[in-house]
Amino acid sequence: MPDIATAIQSVAISFVPFFLGVICHEVAHGYVAYRLGDPTAKMAGRLTLNPIPHLDTMGTLVFVLTALLPSPIVFGWAKPVPVDPRHFKNPMKGMMLCSAAGPGTNILLAIIFALALKFVTLSVDSVEALRASAVLYPLFLICRTGLYLNLILAFLNLIPIPPLDGSKILMGFLPRDLAIKYMSIDRYGLLILILLLATGALGYVLWPLVTGSAQLILTLVGL
Repeated sequence: MPDIATAIQSVAISFVPFFLGVICHEVAHGYVAYRLGDPTAKMAGRLTLNPIPHLDTMGTLVFVLTALLPSPIVFGWAKPVPVDPRHFKNPMKGMMLCSAAGPGTNILLAIIFALALKFVTLSVDSVEALRASAVLYPLFLICRTGLYLNLILAFLNLIPIPPLDGSKILMGFLPRDLAIKYMSIDRYGLLILILLLATGALGYVLWPLVTGSAQLILTLVGL
């Protein structure tokens, strides 16, 4: 367990990228649903970047706990945006598009953070000057964390374990009877994720995808 100062710094650096990532993730779900004819999220006041309607106590607690751990995998969640597929012309396709919107938004945010990271690094002449800056170095750490954390959120949510987004995308390709049986494990999803995290299996699978994607994005933006 890191010392208190390091722990506080870790949470502080991850704070903005995390909440921006999970809130934009949920807003993206609701916005795509709204564009497809479902007003549920809009009527619930969830198509907003105001963090208050999106905060989830357990999701925030998990974020703080994982940010304190030495593991590179930091995650948490906001309140799920309500979506009613009965409003869609094609409910199955609509749910697939809504589900894909969340991880897609996190990948977009990762690219934006990478571009911001490039801007910060171009603002100084050397690594030493960057580390010596009381303003630019914290921004550098936040942008770097934003890149990796949003990729973690994207790939984590694409894991096909109900109720994660990946399960709803996969469900669209399954026969109806099999899809219903598959989604019945929804109530065990969080427990499965905790077990995967505790055993290290989650990081073993997730981290190579995150680091490889981060390197690709950094290369594309010229870093």
